[in-house]
Amino acid sequence: MAVKASRRGRGTRLLVRLLLFILLCVAVLPLLVPLPSNAGLLTPAELADADSRFIEVDGVSVHYKRYGSGDLAFVLLHGFGASEFSWHRVVEPLAALGTVIAFDRPGFGLTGRPMPGDWDGDDLNPYSDDGYVALTVNLLAELGLDPDKVVLVGHSAGGSLAVRVALEYPQLVAGLVLVAPSVQGGGYALSPLVRSLAGSPQGRRIGPWIARALLPRLATVLDTAWHDPGAIDAETIAGYRRPLTVVNWDRALWELTIAPKGEALLERLDQLVMPVIYLTGDDDRIVPTANTQAAAAMTPGAELVVLPQCGHLPQEEQPAAFVAAVRRMVKLVTAP
Repeated sequence: MAVKASRRGRGTRLLVRLLLFILLCVAVLPLLVPLPSNAGLLTPAELADADSRFIEVDGVSVHYKRYGSGDLAFVLLHGFGASEFSWHRVVEPLAALGTVIAFDRPGFGLTGRPMPGDWDGDDLNPYSDDGYVALTVNLLAELGLDPDKVVLVGHSAGGSLAVRVALEYPQLVAGLVLVAPSVQGGGYALSPLVRSLAGSPQGRRIGPWIARALLPRLATVLDTAWHDPGAIDAETIAGYRRPLTVVNWDRALWELTIAPKGEALLERLDQLVMPVIYLTGDDDRIVPTANTQAAAAMTPGAELVVLPQCGHLPQEEQPAAFVAAVRRMVKLVTAP
């Protein structure tokens, strides 16, 4: 019996040592293994267009473009992985209806990409849902937009941001146009354990490499987002790729992924008090059409527009129909 106990003891010690060795490898190797370089990246100023503008909001250099004029303002909120470019087919027609503001959120486009250490524990994480709400609200103020005349037009994740702003600051939003909004909850939110691991020094070291490794999937994502992938032209592909040549794009994407997410929105849609129009394609495979239909049904007085032969990007696939839906919102917010 003593011999068996001794063997069990040795086996236990061996197992413990093996586990400690594995933990040591997990903790140390990510900090030591050389990662592929990401050289040749450019600054936002180097990639800016002739009509690009920059304004500092909450300590972040925000890239935006402004079109048209008038008291009525349409603030365009892009989705995940996109930028102000995703509105390029509709900004000019919308400018005939009023002022148009299209801006890049932190982590996307040419807006600054703050890194850990640029904010402390008392500051909002600029990549969190709360940080996005604060930046959007403060941007409206910095641009001097009339809160009684602001229509938020949000696509996908930008749609959920629009809803969060409208719920927290209803006095600042005259109307909402929600384009395939991701309000169902879940999404890319991480569990507390996974977020803790991903936010560790080891996670933050290998995370950007993971982001770079996923870059070749961009074409596949675009194909999924469009009803007719054959209609995706070289300009569109280049427009979505350009922000991925900005300094720290990969690190910022990782920070965005691990940033705190807000509460689910689906159960709060009945609290929206302003006119709301939902817009979706009948072939949306990113935010399923049925999800947008369900969200519209839960929003008092909301209107729903379903575009035939259209995927996740109505503003790109069917810009004329998209503008017509926004024009309908103009009538709703300007009615006596």
